[in-house]
Amino acid sequence: MKSFHKAVYKPDSMSTDEYIVIVGDVAAAEKWKGGDRSIPLVNVVDSFDVFHTGQGSQGLLARPSKQDLDTIFGTTNEDAIVEQILTKGTIKTSEMPHGWTSRNDQKSGGYQVSTGAASLGHGGR
Repeated sequence: MKSFHKAVYKPDSMSTDEYIVIVGDVAAAEKWKGGDRSIPLVNVVDSFDVFHTGQGSQGLLARPSKQDLDTIFGTTNEDAIVEQILTKGTIKTSEMPHGWTSRNDQKSGGYQVSTGAASLGHGGR
């Protein structure tokens, strides 16, 4: 199975909350984390998306609210938050990706496929 890399920050060691950024280049991330700020962040992370899981490494990844980000990181600026996660967090490699979801998904999960009204026997107009 293909592996992927992530920077994981736990604001409280006793909590299962984790804030995660997907890392595109592990070697660049390790150098950046070690103090080499000449490496642009765009070469380190896969994207500037910040994810949250309240269930530790086994939980679904969701996008945190702006209020959550401001409470934990003191800002809603994703560039600054990515820097904090890389600086304060640890870089981990996973063999199995998290499930992906957002706060607006229904309880049935984030991997829904819409089949449309026609496949349900509703003819439309």
